[in-house]
Amino acid sequence: MDRTLHTVVLSIACLLLTGTAAAKPRPLQIYFIDVEGGQATLVVSPSRESVLIDTGWAGARDAQRIATAAKTARLKRIDYVLITHYHQDHVGGVADLLQRIPVGMFVDHGPNVENSDSARNQYAAYEKATEHSKRVHLTPNQGLPLQGITLQVLTAAGEHISDPLPGAGEADLYCGSEAAKPDSSENAQSLGMLISYGKFRFVDLGDLTEQKELDLVCPDNLIGRVSLYLTTHHGMAPDNPKALVWALHPQVAIMNNGAHKGSNPEAWQIVHDSPGLADLWQLHYAVDGGQDHNVAQDLIANVDEKSDGHYIKVVAELDGAFTVTNSRNGLSRKYGQK
Repeated sequence: MDRTLHTVVLSIACLLLTGTAAAKPRPLQIYFIDVEGGQATLVVSPSRESVLIDTGWAGARDAQRIATAAKTARLKRIDYVLITHYHQDHVGGVADLLQRIPVGMFVDHGPNVENSDSARNQYAAYEKATEHSKRVHLTPNQGLPLQGITLQVLTAAGEHISDPLPGAGEADLYCGSEAAKPDSSENAQSLGMLISYGKFRFVDLGDLTEQKELDLVCPDNLIGRVSLYLTTHHGMAPDNPKALVWALHPQVAIMNNGAHKGSNPEAWQIVHDSPGLADLWQLHYAVDGGQDHNVAQDLIANVDEKSDGHYIKVVAELDGAFTVTNSRNGLSRKYGQK
């Protein structure tokens, strides 16, 4: 072989080998979509599988914002829509969403438990919207068959995991000061989950109420520490008790509040003061919280009372490092591995 040609071939081979060795796994992406006081969180795995947690309110606004986020993530369908519970700010958008993007399967905790006319009507609307779709109920310790990430159910239909997750089980020092009342509402039925990608751990407990939260960490913390914490019940109190938040010891917290919903000053302060917390991000400026109970505006996706639908995006790596970006101003902050 000609010496020059031989050199070229070797150079190309070296480049190919270097490129293969240097190739990084795709990251996990999470979009916290603004549905103004409800929830719609889009999770896109490294293998391009997708899970939408809740669908916001009924109407074109929230369904379109979800569809726009899916398009931004280059998705042509959503593989799983996971409904934490049947309140209208979480399940109301199902019918409108189905008009905009295909859904592979609906996942929930089972039948509705509330007896009011509005609760029965809301659940009936969900059943009607999904009557021609695949639907499955999950229980604690179950998950979804996702490649590269793990979604583990922690709570569902009022039940919770009974054994500590790997690496968890430490005594919770903050349990003694907590006292909560039993709650049989749909909030207490919330399907809560832990999503893990390598060393990155994200917990979303829906609108789980205080007693059910304490069951997860008292007397022993069954979950362990997490990288990212989505405030439960939009940052309301007495939910988000210190015994839960401080035991999870999140690096970053995100509050899916609205301008006049959630971000209760008591709960906000507990999350804000959590030991080791690097940042708290908010989907909205909490008008009723005032300057003392809102983070700096750079970390708020929607600063005006009338929302423009800006979202917060998280991109997580296998080693536990992750980046949070505010779509309103493009601000990004990177956080180290746990």
